[in-house]
Amino acid sequence: MESLQKKIQEVNPALFHWPIVTEEDERAVLEVLRAGTMSGTDITKKFEAEFASWMGVKHALAVCNGTAGLLAALWACQVGAGDEIVCPSMTYWASAAPALMLGATVNFADIDPITLCIDPKDIEHRISSRTKVIMVVHYAGHPCDMDAISAIAKRHGVRIIEDASHAQGSYYKGKLCGSIGDIGVMSLMAGKSFAIGEGGMIVTNDRNLYERCVAFGHYERTGIPSRWNPPDNQITDPTLSAFRGIPLGAAKHRMNQTCSAMGRVQLKYYMERIQEIQKAINYFWDNLSDLKGIYPHRIDPAIGTMGGWYFPHGLFHSEEMGGVSCEEFCAAVREEGDNSCWPGANKPLHVHPFFHEADIFHLGKPTAIAFGQRDVRQGWGTLPVSEKIDEICFSIPWFKHCWKNEIDLYIEAYRCAYKKLT
Repeated sequence: MESLQKKIQEVNPALFHWPIVTEEDERAVLEVLRAGTMSGTDITKKFEAEFASWMGVKHALAVCNGTAGLLAALWACQVGAGDEIVCPSMTYWASAAPALMLGATVNFADIDPITLCIDPKDIEHRISSRTKVIMVVHYAGHPCDMDAISAIAKRHGVRIIEDASHAQGSYYKGKLCGSIGDIGVMSLMAGKSFAIGEGGMIVTNDRNLYERCVAFGHYERTGIPSRWNPPDNQITDPTLSAFRGIPLGAAKHRMNQTCSAMGRVQLKYYMERIQEIQKAINYFWDNLSDLKGIYPHRIDPAIGTMGGWYFPHGLFHSEEMGGVSCEEFCAAVREEGDNSCWPGANKPLHVHPFFHEADIFHLGKPTAIAFGQRDVRQGWGTLPVSEKIDEICFSIPWFKHCWKNEIDLYIEAYRCAYKKLT
């Protein structure tokens, strides 16, 4: 009897299936497989040129995954042993952990409770003479306050790396996220809104940063021929060209060309497809606008857009619901048949043992303090918004199509759960 009362009796997988793969994608991937050019670069270079044009930047460099791209970007920005970066605590680990692989440490900042992005008011006091980078994360597709952050970076002469892994296609004041700071990086793995199988992309207008990323992980583009590719010298900086033939990051960052082939096809239709996602999620939220205490996590359309709206969330105000907790609300929604509704988002990184205790280089002390940098490690009670993430937001369905009749079932599920609790 209880199951018959659920608003959502059966989930339609087509409403959520992603990415959209057509015969055009399949043909592009099969051509690479049949030619045996998975480890080549000719198709990847075409993808990079098209991606740079879409982003409105001078340089794009494909990498094997977004984490590799973030590591390369940090190194390109001169982050090294004893240095510091500022990064939001509430994000995926790849935004921060690569800094420790370079011997640096992370001074974690809190997030804004409305945007869920790094709080500009919590950045400046963290900057020291050793700070090289502000890492911004456009969380769940929501653009950061780039005007405020850019002003801080300019005052202190530090670089901005944009982690746009959640925000492919998100706009901030007319510019695509990833193209605003000194260098942008995004994951293109299968779960993201721009999904090509596995991979990442680095974008920048700075030729030196581009060359440093090439030198870090793309040895075949430093002027040395290989079995798979003809000579290609992208390096003009003599301090880098001396090491041509061996990546300065001691790892290959080359993208598999089955992924770049798929990426070229996906790029053709991406903006059209994510407009459908935006239409669907906006429809969902617009029809819940009268429910006090639950609010959309989305940017003012006069400022920007949410891109592919990866990992969509709602904001929760318990005090407006008579003390009902976010956990209780999410459980009630799941009882109505939406199993995508859970409290919180990424767990705060500033309390994870990796950033406190990990001795990556076997030096007998935590890497976070191993190279003479300040001890900026923080425990519970230091970043209150990040630490209460499970109380202030919740996940919602990531609709891929604006099928109103089906989305209406989810709207009714949320309304029913809300009514039961209030």
